Amino acid sequence: MPDPRSSPVQPTLDDLGTPLSDVTFVVVDLETTGGSPSAAAITEVGAVKVRGGQVLGEFQTLVNPGGPVPAQITALTGISTAMVATAPGIGSVLPAFLEFARGAVLVAHNARFDVGFLKAAARDLGHPWPGFAVLDTVALARRAVTRDEVPNHKLGTLAAFFHATVTPDHRALSDARATVDVLHALLGRLGPLGVTHLEDLATATDPVPAARRRKRHLADGLPDGPGVYQFVDARGEVLYVGTATSIRRRVRSYFTAAEHRRRMTEMVGLAERVVPVVCGTVLEARVRELRLIAEHAPRYNRRSRFPERMPWVRLTAEPFPRLSVVREVRADGDRVEAHVGPFAGRAAAQRAVEALQATFDLRRCTTRLPRIPAAAASACALAGMGRCAAPCVGGVDAAGYGELVDRVRAAMVSDPGPVVAHHAERIAALAGQERFEEAAAVRDRLDAFLRGAARAQRATRAAQQAQLLAARPHDGGWELVVVRHGRLAATATSPRGVHPRAVLDTLVATAEHVAPPRAPATAAHPEETELVLSWLEEPGVRLVEVDDGWECPVRGAEAFREPGAVAAAVHHGPSVPVAGRDRPANRGTPALRDARDAAPQCALAAPGTA
Repeated sequence: MPDPRSSPVQPTLDDLGTPLSDVTFVVVDLETTGGSPSAAAITEVGAVKVRGGQVLGEFQTLVNPGGPVPAQITALTGISTAMVATAPGIGSVLPAFLEFARGAVLVAHNARFDVGFLKAAARDLGHPWPGFAVLDTVALARRAVTRDEVPNHKLGTLAAFFHATVTPDHRALSDARATVDVLHALLGRLGPLGVTHLEDLATATDPVPAARRRKRHLADGLPDGPGVYQFVDARGEVLYVGTATSIRRRVRSYFTAAEHRRRMTEMVGLAERVVPVVCGTVLEARVRELRLIAEHAPRYNRRSRFPERMPWVRLTAEPFPRLSVVREVRADGDRVEAHVGPFAGRAAAQRAVEALQATFDLRRCTTRLPRIPAAAASACALAGMGRCAAPCVGGVDAAGYGELVDRVRAAMVSDPGPVVAHHAERIAALAGQERFEEAAAVRDRLDAFLRGAARAQRATRAAQQAQLLAARPHDGGWELVVVRHGRLAATATSPRGVHPRAVLDTLVATAEHVAPPRAPATAAHPEETELVLSWLEEPGVRLVEVDDGWECPVRGAEAFREPGAVAAAVHHGPSVPVAGRDRPANRGTPALRDARDAAPQCALAAPGTA
């Protein structure tokens, strides 16, 4: 395997936003005794330094290769052994060239060859390679000049095509001068395609449609920081909303070969401007993205557009309750019955219903039943199969049915163990009969219920918090967050050397007022609440202030959120330690365990004392 330090692969150009007219290029050409750095040596170095179309300086010298120059090389270049016998060696030439080229972008025609020899010489001499940005005019020419215009992309061919002032003749300085003219001509061609800045050169050779590349100007002037960006068309319609740690860099990627999604190409074609929203923290950016998507429902966003379409599974409030799929959390008087969810779609919600119905003999009919069965009432087929308690015909009285409902409510709200146990037994039986597809369907049904129950339990905990304050170390300071009823009410960062308490007090005073929701629904988009909760569980996050109720059920469904937990429970039963850990499967995340053991008011240290 070749030494990676000697690999002549073009390095990445930094996203500096520098106009090409302000960039210093050093166009270099070498003459050598052969084609491989491992078996040949440099005989001549020629370079031209240019900026803004003006020549700033030139560098040219013969180099003693330390051996004879092959006859065929002499015939090609005119450089003989006698000519280089008294020339300086590469040990003297290389440091001088590197000083000449310092801070510039190296340009060469077939840069792999020239830069490869220079890097190999630096390695052999033990000289550190500065890590120049490198531009290859061959690659640029393949992008800007078609084969209908030129038969090939050799330097001589391109120099003649662009009427270069110097004709290349296989001497280093002449070839470098010719390459300068070719470079300027290529940049002139690429300019109308949006290649106008230094960072554009990194993707100038990508196979990007011209129409999309011309839209690169939409990224000009965008901030280089975290936030949200919105692609907007000529009518003002928001086409797409995204988030990034660097808005400018992310938007620029839509005009390169890195973006190959067909719908994004279509979206960029319609876009006329990009509206940035700078955010103080990455969490704020992600939350704002969700809110903007929910507000505008952009046609090119595929997720989070319609939070009102995320259904819940509800235990109805009537004499003989049943399970129902509903669009929102409903209250019955002052009471909110048990809910699980929300779910991504109705199909997932229905699977959760089936999981509960398979475990408990709840009625499945949708008619509202009276407390006293009607004389003409008749039982359904499920009752005959023993899969329904049949309160419609007096199969169970209100008190007995109430005990059944209490068990269902407990499974939904606090302990899914009976549902897991029933499905584990059923899956084992089906697998033993090699009915694997049916077993997979039962598994998916259980998984849907556990996901919905866990989400509801997490949401309930967040919804009950009128105000939660949290902090995380950030660049020597603190990232501060105010959460109210599961909604991000405010966030900011305190800089290094500033005590965060004063910043946090100001943040609390200016935070958004949030009205209490109906738990388990929170005051935010379900995905926003999940984003906030996930952030609170990240390493290093400290709960500064938290109300009572910041806890999870001991045997709750959240235990099954860990990877492999459902499979382990199905295999061993819900009471066995999950994922091989020697602990109950219900202690919750480290942040939750710490919060249960801590006082409601937690200490927030000054910067540097954490």
